[in-house]
Amino acid sequence: MKILIVSTSDVQGGAAIAAYRLMQALNASGTEAKMMVCRKKTRNKRVIGIGTKWATAQNFYSERWRIFRQNGFSRRHLFDVSIANTGHSITDTPEFREADLIHLHWINQGMLSLTEIETILKSGKKVVWTLHDMWPITGICHHTLVHTDHPSTFCACPYFGKRLDRLSHLVFNQKQAVYSSGNISFVACSQWLEKLAKNSPLTQGQTVASIPNPIDTQQYCPENKDEIRKKLNLSKDKKYILYAAAKASDKRKGLDYLLAADKILSKMKKDLVFLIAGVEGEMVSSALVSNSIHLGYVSFDKMTDYYRAADIFLTPSLFENLPNTIMEAMACGTPCVGFNVGGIPEMIDHKKNGFVCHYQDADALAKGIIWTLFEADYRILSINAREKALRDYSETVVAKQYTSLYKN
Repeated sequence: MKILIVSTSDVQGGAAIAAYRLMQALNASGTEAKMMVCRKKTRNKRVIGIGTKWATAQNFYSERWRIFRQNGFSRRHLFDVSIANTGHSITDTPEFREADLIHLHWINQGMLSLTEIETILKSGKKVVWTLHDMWPITGICHHTLVHTDHPSTFCACPYFGKRLDRLSHLVFNQKQAVYSSGNISFVACSQWLEKLAKNSPLTQGQTVASIPNPIDTQQYCPENKDEIRKKLNLSKDKKYILYAAAKASDKRKGLDYLLAADKILSKMKKDLVFLIAGVEGEMVSSALVSNSIHLGYVSFDKMTDYYRAADIFLTPSLFENLPNTIMEAMACGTPCVGFNVGGIPEMIDHKKNGFVCHYQDADALAKGIIWTLFEADYRILSINAREKALRDYSETVVAKQYTSLYKN
């Protein structure tokens, strides 16, 4: 069986990295898989770039301009929604023709239009679509921020009021028409998103399953913490808390709660140091009361040492599907602390491999950090974290689940 994975990028962004890892896992397991992207960052010959940079940019700006105009020429929430009115054509490529199954991932911002997705479905190819956010099951929103299962919430846009609500209903109706033109097997990376997907009017009559993202547990593995810290010029005697986000200052990643928890911690413990990874991390670092180190942007392949060096990986994000960062940290034997939201409580087993905190509660966040570092049996937490990654997220385990889905 030949699989064609379709994604906007191969390694730019969490969803792209997850799709790229799946391609590698499938090939390692004996299933032939290639990847098609419009923003190629690697030199992997199995990744096929489509379209010119100019065409991709034109697609991107055409979509953003319509959203910008519809929103009264306001940039507010400009990248929280997508309408997929433009994109590349992939159905006339030899890779598409040779494939037995088309596996869609995150295809927004100029990769595929809804019109092209309809063409894919009408081609008769089997189609699987992995949900990395809520966009495929809503009108235009990537994350609705509405914690309800009522069908109307999948169609309305909570960000903009009436301006983009009309556009959301229009795109929602277009998706209904597109999806009805063929069969799609939707795959949610978390049980949380699987439940939401099954309640969306857009998935009625379609298959919905839950399969996690894979991770290379040989690359992400524990090593001697003292040696790693020596390599990174970090102290052996400090307690390091790692916080990482593509944009560290993004409030959706829980910045306000991170800063509030830090104020609480600074009054209790003086030997804590925050490691801040991501763009605009210097802004976050300067706002912290506790000691901190601004790491800047760290490529995903170099993050491994920081996962190993840290005592805790902290994720105060306000919504997440199944974050790669948590499974990466756990695979390195690092316990995690995060809010009870999205797929996070499926990953962090409370007081077994980390600490799950009450949602949007800075006091609970500080308590979770203190418990993990100073009250729990840290060695057991670390062992449990590694075992969870091996059992649930290893490439072999996930590839087997997808192979079974493809065959069925």
